[in-house]
Amino acid sequence: MILRPYRPSDLRELVELFYDTVHTVNAGDYTAEQLDAWADGAPDLAEWNRTLLEHTALVAVEEEALLGFGDIDASGYLDRLYVHKDFQRQGVASALCGALERAVEGERTVTCASITARPFFEGRGYQVIREQQVVRHGVAMANYRMEKRPPAQNACYAAENAVAPQAETE
Repeated sequence: MILRPYRPSDLRELVELFYDTVHTVNAGDYTAEQLDAWADGAPDLAEWNRTLLEHTALVAVEEEALLGFGDIDASGYLDRLYVHKDFQRQGVASALCGALERAVEGERTVTCASITARPFFEGRGYQVIREQQVVRHGVAMANYRMEKRPPAQNACYAAENAVAPQAETE
């Protein structure tokens, strides 16, 4: 598997992967109506291309197959992370997410994770900030605002908030 920067020539295949992934991988956690609202099959291609070019956007490929893609903006907001339905649980999302997290320098990485993706992000050290209801095309669906702070900040926070051990007396 190779990670490389997004190219506009990837766009059509990338939005097809997005649609197929949402409608298969997320089908156990969302209704058909919610899946159709999330991925309606008619994305604004110009807008997708614009944001992918503005963000750090990576695609995972193997030979000629597009395995997944993701993007993150300069503030550390991880916008999209999708893996082809046939390549789930093979390290694609971990590789993409790791590279995207390293691509920006900030105090934290933030994402809005689906019900399906929440365990993946928790396994990477993200914490739920809040559950939220988002509305797409008039249809409400749950997701989670999550954040991850760099390990050094987590260690400092833990040290500042730790209870000092009791001194032993003789």
